[in-house]
Amino acid sequence: MTPFPADLKPLFEQAPLELKGRFMLGSNYTFLVELVHESGNLPAVYKPIRGEQPLWDFPENTLAGREVAAYLVSEALGWELVPYTILRQDGPYGPGSLQEYIEFNPHYHYFSFKPADKDRLRPLALFDHLVNNADRKGSHIIIEKGTRHLYAIDHGLCFHEQDKLRTVVWDFAGEAIPEPLLNALESLRKQLLPGSDLHTALQAYLSLDEIAALDVRAQALLKSGCFPQPPTYRRAYPYPPL
Repeated sequence: MTPFPADLKPLFEQAPLELKGRFMLGSNYTFLVELVHESGNLPAVYKPIRGEQPLWDFPENTLAGREVAAYLVSEALGWELVPYTILRQDGPYGPGSLQEYIEFNPHYHYFSFKPADKDRLRPLALFDHLVNNADRKGSHIIIEKGTRHLYAIDHGLCFHEQDKLRTVVWDFAGEAIPEPLLNALESLRKQLLPGSDLHTALQAYLSLDEIAALDVRAQALLKSGCFPQPPTYRRAYPYPPL
């Protein structure tokens, strides 16, 4: 038996998928699948496009692609916040996002984090401002068993051109953004130049206007140098918060 490949790309793109069950929480259809491999099956989360509920403010059939775009931006920043994610065309129910499954304690999340773990959330808070996350619930922030790596999941409602940010993580509002995070934003802006690899990759999942809005938000964060305050003219928190 050989170990799972360090590069998940070939496995996620080519391995046969076995449907194991459905996650019942959430308005969109989400399934647990297993990728068949000679070393044993690897669990993953599959969100088929055909299982997405229409929304009045997001284009239809785009949520799976936004999941992939969030992964690409997280990787470009070097923050590794989003589990490995691709768009798989031949899923059991057709095309959809396929994301690495992270083993975690579902009872340990934002609202039950110890202070030391809440203090780790600055990159995540900044990431949500950047991608304009309209639904950052407390249960979407998880810590992997064993490694203690911090991950964020569920990014279907991101990258809208209009201000949509709704999040439970306002802990750092008004604080200066640490210099390493500002440097990452500077690097991202360079990677978003038209013709770059990232810009080209994002075009498969986002409109050109949405990519431009992403760059505008990065520029605004760099200019202010601080974590934004919650807006007062609209709801700033998701419902339900967990």
